[in-house]
Amino acid sequence: METFSHVRTVIGIILSLSIAQLLKGTAKFIQHPGRQKIYWVHLGWVLYLFLILLHFWWWEISLSNIVQWTFLEYFFVTIYIIMFFVLSALLYPDDIKEYTGYEDYFYSRRKWFFGLLALTFVADVVDTLMKGEAYFHMHYNAEYPIRGITHILLCLLAIKYANRTFHGFLVVLVILYELSYILRLFLTVHG
Repeated sequence: METFSHVRTVIGIILSLSIAQLLKGTAKFIQHPGRQKIYWVHLGWVLYLFLILLHFWWWEISLSNIVQWTFLEYFFVTIYIIMFFVLSALLYPDDIKEYTGYEDYFYSRRKWFFGLLALTFVADVVDTLMKGEAYFHMHYNAEYPIRGITHILLCLLAIKYANRTFHGFLVVLVILYELSYILRLFLTVHG
């Protein structure tokens, strides 16, 4: 348990920076309402990522079941949470002066955003396997691989197509699905 406390601290720091990035970026709309036009699809992805970050912290309590940690496991989990920090930074960069607003910025960076988001679903498989077979059977069924593959395919479509209607539908779909997923499978966790 002592090793997990160390790992949990590193995860918590990076996760906190990710959430702070999202909150700080969103607060700018309130602080300076006339500077940048709000784009609802962009804010939808901010909300989705916020949900994912909360969910990440919640499901990672099961890492406490790992009795002996290796540096590779520690390194992997650290890289995994760093991916979420980079996603947060992509949603709210330091400035967007060279763009006409968040809509223009979002679509110009969609390949980076959705490429990295797809990669997090691949990393989730490794993370799940690290927690052991008992963890997998407690939380997952056939929906798990279907969820991962579907999300990756949707990310690849989002990279390819800049269609505003598609992106609006996609963000609403993934938010509703993530809420359903959390409520159905992760209402409680066992550490």
